[in-house]
Amino acid sequence: MTIVALVVLAVVVLALLYLIFTYNGLISLRNRVKEAWSDVEVQMKRRYDLIPNLVETVKGYASHESGTLEKVIQARNIAMANHGTPTEQAQSENILSGTLKSLFALSENYPDLKANQNFLRLQDELTDTENKIKASRRYYNGNVLALNNKVEMFPTNIIAAMFNFKKADFFELEDSEKEVAKKPVQVKF
Repeated sequence: MTIVALVVLAVVVLALLYLIFTYNGLISLRNRVKEAWSDVEVQMKRRYDLIPNLVETVKGYASHESGTLEKVIQARNIAMANHGTPTEQAQSENILSGTLKSLFALSENYPDLKANQNFLRLQDELTDTENKIKASRRYYNGNVLALNNKVEMFPTNIIAAMFNFKKADFFELEDSEKEVAKKPVQVKF
């Protein structure tokens, strides 16, 4: 073999290796995004399972507040039924979070309810679940960012386009929650 043939062969082998490693890297990122979304869904299901117990506990103390309770259950059912994109799921989850806030605000009007151990336990579990959802969402969004960067950046974008890799959707906060997150925390004594 001539030196030119060896150089051409080396370039072809290196290009092929680059293609293989890049493709496998994209597959790995896509699978991590799917796994991270699965974690988010597990935590959301946990929240869906807690809500009926919480509503039943509140019903005993605030039966005439049925409008609020119905809104919580309706928002839960909509969120459970939504199996669309993360963006679509985020919209229904944000509505559910808003109705849960109104449920907890309702408890402020009922001192007996606030003191009920079952209610407090469920409220703590729901708060813990909300924190787990936030952590899962951060992990998911981090993986989405990594995948989207690979899909968009040169030269990986060429291979991503060849094999039809697409950008993934972020699981984002509702605008009102973003605004609250931007405001400084006020500490009063």
